[in-house]
Amino acid sequence: MRFPWLILTAILASAAPTGQASAQQPTAKSPAAAPALSLDWADNILAIKGDGLPGGEMQVRYMEAYCRPGSTDRDWKETTIGHKTRLVSRSEDGAKLVLQCRLNDGVVVDHVITAGKDEIDFRIRATNPTDKPSLAHWAQPCIRLDKFTGIPRGAQGQQDYLKKSFIFVDGKLTRMPLEPWADKARYVPGQVWCPKHVDRNDVNPRPLSKIVPSNGLIGCFSADEKLIMATAFEPYQELFQGVIICLHSDFRIGGLAPGERKDVRGKIYLVPADVPALVARYERDFPEHVKQPEHVKQDGTGKP
Repeated sequence: MRFPWLILTAILASAAPTGQASAQQPTAKSPAAAPALSLDWADNILAIKGDGLPGGEMQVRYMEAYCRPGSTDRDWKETTIGHKTRLVSRSEDGAKLVLQCRLNDGVVVDHVITAGKDEIDFRIRATNPTDKPSLAHWAQPCIRLDKFTGIPRGAQGQQDYLKKSFIFVDGKLTRMPLEPWADKARYVPGQVWCPKHVDRNDVNPRPLSKIVPSNGLIGCFSADEKLIMATAFEPYQELFQGVIICLHSDFRIGGLAPGERKDVRGKIYLVPADVPALVARYERDFPEHVKQPEHVKQDGTGKP
């Protein structure tokens, strides 16, 4: 799905150099005020800040990696495409950032990131200005959740935050760990959920679940269960529970022919723990995810 490019050209021209619990919907606690948010970025860390946000800040490694296909059972160093990210501009109030990634194969990825009252909006354009095809297939924003869940990093924390985390299975919010829980892969621990439209050979080399998620939303509850962090991208490659108290909705590029460009959009929601309201909002923002096509090829193209 294409969308207007938010006058990025003008911005750039003027700017300087990751056993199944009950699948019942949880009862929301007393309503929590959604945090008013602002943004900053340095040293590959996107900082989301807000007085109502647990710990006052949420960090996202942005971007963690750009990846080639064939990644499910391969050394990670052979999957990643080197890149460098720079800050192009930041509004004075921290409401908008513009970042640019340059991949080692020549691809340029521009990111316009905007903070709202209770969400972060991502508008991403990947362009291949070279005369050679790019294997940039998917990419990873890594959302770190130790402060949000109130669970410190470490082996025990890595287990404890699972109970706060969820995906949707058979249309219902389902907390981790889900059964069956995969535990074998080139790298462990962690858990990957691959949607129907993506080749299972092209995802993170962590344990790959047999469960196919109902939609592209992944998230967790805050320490007091009054807030939810949830994230989604379109198109998306996988959902991933990572190894540093993190969650991912890794977005899909699908490769780029010479001269080709592709658009991606995404959200991080930081909202009161009202699950039906979150789902309704997500479905409005990502209507493509409401019903996944049954006839999509399993060849990794993402095209019928």
